[in-house]
Parts: sequence; C-alpha cells; structure tokens
Amino acid sequence: MRFCSIFLVLLACLLTAFTAQLSPTSQHPSRIVANRPNIVFILADDLGYMDLRCYGNPYNETPHLDSLARRGIRFTQAYSACPVCSPSRAAILTGKHPARLHLTNFIGGERVDTTSSLLPAEWRRYLPASETTLAELLKQQGYVTGMVGKWHLGNTGDSLTPTAQGFDYERQISKNGLDYYNYSIASNNKTVFEDTGKEYLTDKLTDYALEFIDQNKAGQKPLFLYLAYSAPHILLVPRADKLSKFLYRYPRFNGRYNPSYAAMLLSFDEGVGRVLQKLKDTGLADNTLVVFTSDNGGLGMPEAGPTPTDNSPLRKWKGHVYEGGIRVPLIMAGSGITARNATCDRYLTGTDFVPTFMEMLQTNWKPAVPDGKSFYALLSNPAAAHKRGPVFWHYPHFSNQASRPSAAIRDGDYKLVEHYETGNTELYNLSNDISESNDLAQQQPKKANELLEKLTKWRAEVKANMPRPNPAYAAKK
Repeated sequence: MRFCSIFLVLLACLLTAFTAQLSPTSQHPSRIVANRPNIVFILADDLGYMDLRCYGNPYNETPHLDSLARRGIRFTQAYSACPVCSPSRAAILTGKHPARLHLTNFIGGERVDTTSSLLPAEWRRYLPASETTLAELLKQQGYVTGMVGKWHLGNTGDSLTPTAQGFDYERQISKNGLDYYNYSIASNNKTVFEDTGKEYLTDKLTDYALEFIDQNKAGQKPLFLYLAYSAPHILLVPRADKLSKFLYRYPRFNGRYNPSYAAMLLSFDEGVGRVLQKLKDTGLADNTLVVFTSDNGGLGMPEAGPTPTDNSPLRKWKGHVYEGGIRVPLIMAGSGITARNATCDRYLTGTDFVPTFMEMLQTNWKPAVPDGKSFYALLSNPAAAHKRGPVFWHYPHFSNQASRPSAAIRDGDYKLVEHYETGNTELYNLSNDISESNDLAQQQPKKANELLEKLTKWRAEVKANMPRPNPAYAAKK
C-alpha cells in the first residue's frame, strides 16, 4: 500500500513537470526570465520620418537615437496604422486595425466641413476594455508592465485606464497634455503629480520611466515598459537651456527648420539616453529589446504656432494617407537583434508589433484577427524575404491638418489612394517615386482596379465605418 502511494506521488510529479514543459506560460515567472527579454517600447508623438539625424536630417541633434540605430536596425519603410495618434496607438497595443476597432480618429477630433458632400464617419472614442492589449498578453507570459506618458485611448471610467488594460504601473498625462509645464500626472484616475511650471514634462516622464525600471531591476520578472512621450507634439515649448544654439544656427539653414522643435527633440533624445543608461546601470541592457518609433508623421502646416517640421521628400504630413502622414522612423536594438548598424527596407505597419513579440517569445498565441503579420525573422536578418502582403489605411474624417476623408492600400511596390468625397483614385510606384508625384492610374488602370478591389473587399471584411452623406450639401444642390 505504501509502495502504491509513493508511486502515485512520483507519477504526479512527473506529470507536473511534463505539463510545465508543454506550457511555458504556466511556469513561475522566475523560471522563464531567461527566455523572456525585457521590452522597452518608446513612442514619439508627431515625429516625422525625416526628423532624426540617422534618417538624414541635417538640422536636428539626436545623438542617443543615432547611437541606438548603430547598435541595431533602422527600418526605412515602417508605417503607422493611421495618420493620427489614437488609432495608431490602439493598433500598436492590440494588433488590430483601427477600422476594425472603429477607433479611426484622434480623441477630440471632431472637425466637420459643412461645404463637403460628406459628414465624417461615426466612430468610437475609446479603446474598449474588452480588447486584449499587448500589456495583458505579456502579463500572461510573466511580465511586469508599465505605462508612462500619453495614453489618449479613453479616460472616462476605470475600465479605460492603462491600469485596467493590463499595466501594473501607470503614470499617465492627465491634464494640459499639450503644454510642457502646468500639467498633471495620474495613476488609475488619481492625480499623483501636478506641475506648477517648474518641471519639464519630457524630463518628468523620463523620471517615471527610470522609477519603473528601478522598481523591477532585480529581475524577478521580465519588464515591459511602454514609454509614450508627448514630445515633439505641439505646443512647441522647449526648455530654455536647450534653445539658444538652435536660434544661433537658424540663419545658416535659410529658415528651413524650427529652432523650438529642434530644442524639444534634443530634450526628447536626452530622455531616451537616460533610459538606455539606466538599463546599463541596472544590468538589464543585455537582455532588453529596445523599440523606438512614432505614432504618425510630422505636422506640415501651422497649428497653434509655426510649422514644426518638414517631411520632404515625402508628400503631405500628419492626417494624410500619403507617405508624409504614415511613414515613420523605426529603430530596434538590443536582445535578439544580431545585426549592427543595419538598414531594413521591408515594409511593415503598426499592427505587426503584437505578432512579432508573440513569435519572439515562442508562445502558443493565435491571432484573433489577421491584421498583423510578424516580422520577427527580420530582427536576425534585415535582408530576409518578408512578404507582408497588403497594408491598409482608412481615415474617414477631416483632420485639423487639412486632410479629407480618404483611404489607401499598399501591396508590394504599388500604392493606391482613394478619396471618399470624389471617388477619385491615384496610383504610385513607391520603389521609384517615394514623393508620390507621378500618378500612374491612367497608365496602369488594371493595377489600379486590382488594388481598389482589394481595398473595397477589406473594408467590407472589417466592417469599416464610412463617411455619411451630408444632407445640407444635397439640399443646396
């Protein structure tokens, strides 16, 4: 009898060990740290594709980001999922396209053109609590999660806070987010800091990022930090001690850049440098993947002050589905990145981060929707074949940067732009026309129709919210 009892205990132990091997997510977090790199995801706000020195900008100074690019991979054809911020952030965190979520405009964006034949589409002004975020997925893998900075995915009620969406640590800009002084910071809807004009917002957000890293430097669990800076979004309010050299330099460049914007970028870059240094000081750097990108393209016209930046040679800017509104810088370095000072010209988009991280962690995660595609293979070989397939954009609104309801699809080298008000389409070959200056729609009608059919079919599949007829416009006719 005693022998049977011992046998059953041994059998139970063997079964437990076998089950743990089959299901890595069920292991105690301390046992899976070695296979789970820390992830630091740094998101800029309205940073244009051409704004960093490592992307060819001769005016701005971004030494820490340039150094990060030399240590890893600089992507030249990375896209945001939408030309404005809230939808693109939702796509990064869920892997779902904004059109599927019906979160297609920036929260607060309510512009209407009464002279247009269309009214903007009805849309959802928050990310539903029912959506599974990257933070929630990583918590299932044993991660401790932190969110610092701009949330902009809803803040009315506890179910819409970062804390409710999977973040253990939350420091969210909660008041006066367009300024860099006299703001407040909240955690789960409770104010934890209120500035009185003394602490620069970019620096304060960096302080909180360092605090989160310090709290988790022991490595009991791998960490995921989502650091969403508000910079360099307007208002253009630089630190006074950063501005003078850019003002002195201004005449040399014939007025082709904004000194205040350049000074804000310098503060931003120094914040990134402080985060990278903290990872080194805490011994976490070797096992940390650092991702840096922007939520959409830079501004290209005056808004609450002078024009911040210039997206040339790309066409247009934030709010537009042309390249200037959606092509963004992307730098990845650290754990899992074997290439150094590499460039990757494969195209990808904001919905692709979730499946990439899940493949990196070798999880059994099955995507609920096909909006994202992993580009994990590119991290070890930036020249690897990567058949991304079509990428879509859907912006059925009027932006405060003069864009109008429109959509686009890229498939291979070709890109089609569709204007919802007129039904007109434009076709470009991006392999030799990055500026989208040569419309090929009349020369290649077969290709244009092929892409339009794919775009139309995709909108039906995701049940995209569409612009509505304007009754006042019809009445005038």
